Formats: sequence, structure tokens, C-alpha cells
Amino acid sequence: MVTKLKEVDAVMVGMGWTGSIMARELTKAGLNVVGLERGGDMKPSENFALPGIRDELRFSARLDMIQDASRETLTFRHRPSEHALPMRRMGSFLPGDGVGGAANHWGGQHWRYLPSDHILKTHLTNRYGAKAVPDDMTIADWSMTYDELEPFYDRFDKLCGVSGKAGNLRGQKIEGGNVFEGARASDYPTPPLKRSLSGDMFAKAAGELGYHPFPQPVSNASRPYTNSEGLTLGACQYCGFCERAGCEANAKAGPLVCVVPKLRADPKFELRTRAWVSRLIYDKPGKKVTGVLYTDTRTGEEYEQPAGLVVLSAYVFGNVGLMLYSGIGEPYDPSTGRGTVGKNYCYQLSRMGINFFFEDKDFNPFMGSPGMAMLIDDFNGDNFDHSGLGFLGGVKMSCGSGTGSPIGYHPVPPGTPRWGSEWKRATKKWYQHAANISIGGSNYANRNNFLDLDPTYKDALGRPLLRLTYNFVENDYKLVEYCIGKAEQVARAMKPTILGNPRVRRGDYDIVPYQSTHNTGGTIMGANPKESVVNRYLQSWDADNLFVMGASTFPQQTAYNPTGPVGALAYWAAEAITKQYLKSPGALVKA
Repeated sequence: MVTKLKEVDAVMVGMGWTGSIMARELTKAGLNVVGLERGGDMKPSENFALPGIRDELRFSARLDMIQDASRETLTFRHRPSEHALPMRRMGSFLPGDGVGGAANHWGGQHWRYLPSDHILKTHLTNRYGAKAVPDDMTIADWSMTYDELEPFYDRFDKLCGVSGKAGNLRGQKIEGGNVFEGARASDYPTPPLKRSLSGDMFAKAAGELGYHPFPQPVSNASRPYTNSEGLTLGACQYCGFCERAGCEANAKAGPLVCVVPKLRADPKFELRTRAWVSRLIYDKPGKKVTGVLYTDTRTGEEYEQPAGLVVLSAYVFGNVGLMLYSGIGEPYDPSTGRGTVGKNYCYQLSRMGINFFFEDKDFNPFMGSPGMAMLIDDFNGDNFDHSGLGFLGGVKMSCGSGTGSPIGYHPVPPGTPRWGSEWKRATKKWYQHAANISIGGSNYANRNNFLDLDPTYKDALGRPLLRLTYNFVENDYKLVEYCIGKAEQVARAMKPTILGNPRVRRGDYDIVPYQSTHNTGGTIMGANPKESVVNRYLQSWDADNLFVMGASTFPQQTAYNPTGPVGALAYWAAEAITKQYLKSPGALVKA
């Protein structure tokens, strides 16, 4: 039996970055808000405290803060013609579990997308001609330009206390920052993190080759910082345990540090944990969602929470799944190209690069953070001429140290056995003396990469599992092969004792080893309901009081990590709701 609860003004489905930001903005506007979180509650003072937080086995190997695949997972296949099988353990990507979501275990790399990324299809066709975009590449423009979103990028920067150095301040290019970035209204809230020896060597070599090195922008505060909500972040301790774990110093930005404390103190907000939303209650003729159904995973009891406004603020797979389970929008069909829900799933080309070794350099890789790196953007996006190259897109290229964890980090030169006494000797000899240039590449939408519901397998609630159909395509392979050559050029200029073999990607995508948690698409934004799921304000075309947050709204994925635009879009949509929708409920954009 379903227990029907008292109606509230708004309900958030997921309490990560977007749910927390949206809940905060709506309570400021006077709404009573309920935040539903599938996982448990977390508090930095209890969950991110020493000595327990520096535990690589618990967090990195055993994935303590990651979604439990035995209860909810995906099925996967490379091609539409294949039978999909369930992921029994999270591997290639790691959705979070609990209040704060994946932001609890992110590495903190914080980007704004390039201006050309916001108008990608228009930009590429204008520069190279319409025929330059392959027929099976279903890329699209975002629904807003970089300049329109810039004030909201700025708001999210100031919420997070991002460390970095501006390269384009109000149109003025600044040496030492990223000269390819869009114009910023203000500099980063805090200065860059300390620099590593390997990062400095990379920057020197890249600069001598004519490239433009700059420090990684990162949401690890380089010094104590009080954010726009009046909450204080500590300074980075350079402990090397950022990824897959919380931050002992509260220096790494996240909802639990930057927003949630304010919500906990607000009588207009109620947090309910262990609340697994199964579907939205959809009034199709009325074009609205009347509420949500959720199960309390501690008791098994089912509840209906009526709400005037519903915000999907879960991870990519949660947002797409709930649209499909609830019958909102037309599911995407790759054979016909019709439908939009599940369309344009994209990932990222990650964990590629080149290792190199120096007998006379000590890098101390155990000291630092994932954001303590130097980068070049000369081969990112469309920052270089793609004429005649046979591919579109690019990579960000970085070098630094600070994640030399004892279990996971053991670089050795080519030809070293994978185990045994010789491997141990090589690991001991080269641990302090290895560096790496890493490249992360864009992934542009392809007709045959998508999400839908699996006809065979079900989750713990009895619903069909979400099915992922995804593989790399020729554009991806050519992009990587071209850009890895540029990385090798920089590596050789650093004059290592031993240069490793470039790590390149050919063959089918492997869903087992970790690559990145930068999944995007499935509920994409756009100018009309035939080509997109949400309008420019992230409002569903099919339900006026339903808004969909996060990277599931991206039409494609760039080489950058997606958190920066995810936060900016949350503020963008919140302003549209509070300043437009609440005054006159209904469609904010005419279909």
C-alpha cells in the first residue's frame, strides 16, 4: 500500500550538486522543499575525518562511496545488434552514493566549457562546411551561449572557491593563464595550487615548443576561503587522497561543504535519505508531474510525495531512467532517428598518455592533489585547425604529480614484467622518478550510442535496468592518435632517461577499468521537442513543472570535466524558475 504524503512546493530527486543548489535557491524564494536521496546521509565531520579517510583500500579499491551495483546497475553492449549484460561491479565510471553524490569523491578539476563548445555544430559547420560533420555524428548546439552562461559560471566558481589563474579577464588575454578560455568577469576566487616539479618541467618544455601552459583550475581551495553562502573551506593539505574519498580539510568543494549546511538549518527544507524514487507520477494530458513515488529502502514502505514542482537532480543514469520509467517523452530509436530520451549518450576518451622516467629527478608523487598539474589547451576543442585531419574534437593535456597512492601507483618502464621480483625492483627504483603526460579527449555524439530500457534484466525494485549501448568510433581513434603524437613531442622535449610507450586506444570500449565518471547526454537540451528533451531553461517539453538538471542535458561531451557547467546550469535554471516560472507557471519556451 502506498502512503500519500502532504503536498510540498518542490521536490528534488537526488541531493548532489544540482539538487543542493536548486533546493537552496528555491528555499530562498520562499518554497517548501523536500530533498530525496537514494543513499544515506553524510557529514564531513563524521565521514571525512582522520585517520579513517586516508584509506585507499576502503575507498579506491572497495569503492565505499560508490553506487551498489547489486541493487541498481546498468546493462551494457557495444552495438545495437548485441545482447546486453549487467555490470556486476562499477568500473569504468563511478556514480556516487549518498548525500553529496559523486561530488564527494571527485578530484576537483573545475572547468568552464569553451565558447565554441556552446555552439559546437554551428561553429564547426561555419568553419569547415556542413559536410565536415559526419552523418552519424548527432552533435548539437547548447541552448545558451557561453556569454549568457558566464554569470552563472562565475556564481558556481565563487560557491566552490576555485583555485586558478585567469587567462582571459574581460577580454584581455593574460600570459600564464589559459588564453583559450572564454572571457571571465572576474579572476578565480583563490590562487592556483602549489606547482609540482613534473608540472614545471612540462610547462617549460611546452612553452619552448610554442604552446601555452597554465595551472589546472581546481575546486581545492589553495587557502582558507569563505564562499558565497558564508561557509568556510579549509586550505588544501596536498595529502594525495582526493579521488574516491572525501576531504579531511574541507578544502575540496562539494555540496556537503558548500551548500548543505545552510539547507540543514533552513526550516523550509527537509532532507529524506534512503528514499529511492521509482518513478514520477505523470499527468500527460495536463502536461505536468503531480509528484513522485519512492521506496524507503530501510523498511520497504512506498510513499507518494505530491509536489507543485519536480526537479530531476540525480546522476545521468538516474535522470534518464526516471524519464523512461515514467513515460515522459519519446524514447530514442537509433534505427529511425526518432525520439529523444536516451539520445546522444557520450562519455570521454580518458586514461591515455605517456609515462617517462628520470634517474636524476625526485617527484615525490605521494604529495599533492589531482589538481596540482600544468596543462596545455592548444589541442583542445577547435583551438587548432582540423582541416584535412579527418576528425573533429580535441584533448586537454596535463602533467603533474600528487596521486602516487601506495596500492594503485606503480609506474615502471617498458619491458618490465607485470609481477615478480623484477617488477618489485623496478617499482622501488622508479616510484620517485616517474612522470606522466595525460590526455583526456572529447567524445562527440554518435547515432548508435544511446540509453534505453533493457528487456531482460531488472533492478531491486523490479524495474527494467537501464541499458547502455556505447562504443568508440573512427573519429575517436583518429583524435587520440593525432593528439598522442603531440604529447610524445612534449615528453621528448623534457629529455627523460626512459620514454615509455604511448597509451593509445584502438578496439572496442572496455567498461571494466576505471576511465572517468564523465557520463553525459540522454535528456539533452535543444531548441525544439523533436530534437531534445528539455528547453533552454532545462524545463521538460512534455511537463511544464518538471526540470532536469546535470550533465544528462549536454548534447555532447568535451575534453573537460563536466562539473563546472553542471553547477552553472543549476544556477541558470534556478533563476528561470524563481524569476519567471513561479510568477507565471507554464512553458518558458514555446514549442
